This record gives sequence, structure tokens and C-alpha cells, in this order.
Amino acid sequence: MDTNLEIAKRYLAAIEQMGDCAALKEFLAPHIVQAELPNRLVPSGATRDLSAMLDGCERGKMILSAQRYAIQKAYACDDTVIMEVLWTGTMAVEVGTLPVGGEMKAHFALFMQFQDGKIVSQRNYDCFEPW
Repeated sequence: MDTNLEIAKRYLAAIEQMGDCAALKEFLAPHIVQAELPNRLVPSGATRDLSAMLDGCERGKMILSAQRYAIQKAYACDDTVIMEVLWTGTMAVEVGTLPVGGEMKAHFALFMQFQDGKIVSQRNYDCFEPW
């Protein structure tokens, strides 16, 4: 049986592959709540359910041609996994001063709470590098 940390790593790898977004349901509880704290792309922050998370995955595939999640540190304690991640997205469209093919970078802190091997809560603290 995979540990929560192993599941969290496989979840990020699945997002990184930019494949079938519905496949992410393997990792996410039907009642998941994701909170994205305010950042440059989402100035007011956002709260999403499973449907909104999958929609966001699909939108991301229209904006990005590739993305990488480089895990800097990862911690697991009981039912919680915390990760520090350097995210790099390669642009499929122009965004601000970034051209097609340009890279957007962000330092993420992810807090994921698990229940029965599924993520039930995810909080994102996304700090984007200037662009």
C-alpha cells in the first residue's frame, strides 16, 4: 500500500504529464476542497471542488505546452503531506511579457490532507517569479 507521500508524488507526476485530466480522480476524493491563496494569477485566491479542479486542468493544457514539478522538500505527518515545489511552465500562448515557448516559474507550498488514500483537502501557496 502506497504511503500518502508516495501518492502525493504520483499525483504531481500525473499533473505534470498533462494527460487525461479525469485520470486525476485516482488521487482526489469526490468531496475534495482545494484552496489557492492569492497570487499573481489569482489575485483574490480561489476555492475549488473536484469539478473546478478538473476544469482548471483542462484550461492549463490550453495555456501550457509543458510543465515540471521539481520537489524541493517533502514532509508527511499522519494524514498530511507538505511539499515545497519549484514549478516551471512552458507557455503555449503569450502571457504578459512571456512569449510562446517562454517559461513561467513559481515556488509552491502544497498542503494536502488525506483520507483513505485520497486527497480530501489541498491548499496552494503559489509565489510566482517576476514576468
